[in-house]
Amino acid sequence: MTEPLRTPPPATARLRPFADNPARWDAERSCALQTGRIAYDTGSSSVAGEPYLVHERTSWGWLAWTVPADGSMPQRPHHIGVLPPSATWTDRLAARWLARRQAGRMALHATSRGSLRYFAVAVGVIGCFTAIDAITRGIPLGIAVPAALLAPLLADHLPDRLDLRARQRVQVVQGAAATGYLQRLAACHTGLLRAAADSDRHEPRRAAEIGRHLLWDAAGLLQRQDTRQASPQLIACEQLMLQLADQVTQNTEHTTSEHTTSEHTTSEHTTSEDAAADTARAHTPGRTRGPNPPWGPADGA
Repeated sequence: MTEPLRTPPPATARLRPFADNPARWDAERSCALQTGRIAYDTGSSSVAGEPYLVHERTSWGWLAWTVPADGSMPQRPHHIGVLPPSATWTDRLAARWLARRQAGRMALHATSRGSLRYFAVAVGVIGCFTAIDAITRGIPLGIAVPAALLAPLLADHLPDRLDLRARQRVQVVQGAAATGYLQRLAACHTGLLRAAADSDRHEPRRAAEIGRHLLWDAAGLLQRQDTRQASPQLIACEQLMLQLADQVTQNTEHTTSEHTTSEHTTSEHTTSEDAAADTARAHTPGRTRGPNPPWGPADGA
């Protein structure tokens, strides 16, 4: 059997929910508490058997976080979605659809696990009034009533069909081991993106592009296989991502050092030139020293 991953990156290379906007996480957690859709130890919730997910969209995809019942921060995402490296407008639209806010559901009966989306319930109510109006206008009862009954079922089924079509354009990784690994890889890639945004050099931008392809390849491996089966390829991706991050860090430090040295040399050169100019002015005939004007005594002095 293939050995599991043995080269984890530093513990600090982990993403946290909305690290750049903590207020957003507080608002989402308050919303989850109000609706009672919080994740318990079993990973489920009290509503429709599904955890309440908070989607954090990024430039490369999204992270779906659960809301723990104890008020702590989640340790890993519930699932992670990754866009293709050269994402089209349709790919990004699919990602926005999959990372949409979860629709509320209404139980059909207190003792039944069946439920309908609130949107489907609204369609059913509108369909009933439409059917009554159609019957009064002469539409046969055998057509109006079945149409009114099928409309909410189709409205509840349509989002699931759209989800399947959208998932064909992105890579969605689920499972504790897979999301934990991809979370670390995404953290390294996020650092590369920040370095590329803060620099005008080609090297950080190229490193971010390579990291983007590594993230997509790793997501594909995790979607098709488990971490044990894909362990060698995943370790290679992780090591290459860490090498890119280390190279970008070294280039950034070297550029900063060169910039500081250049500024120091320029400052010393300017200071020496100013000192030489002051000495030359002091020995120039017809010029006075000190605070007196350099054009000599006024007429009639």
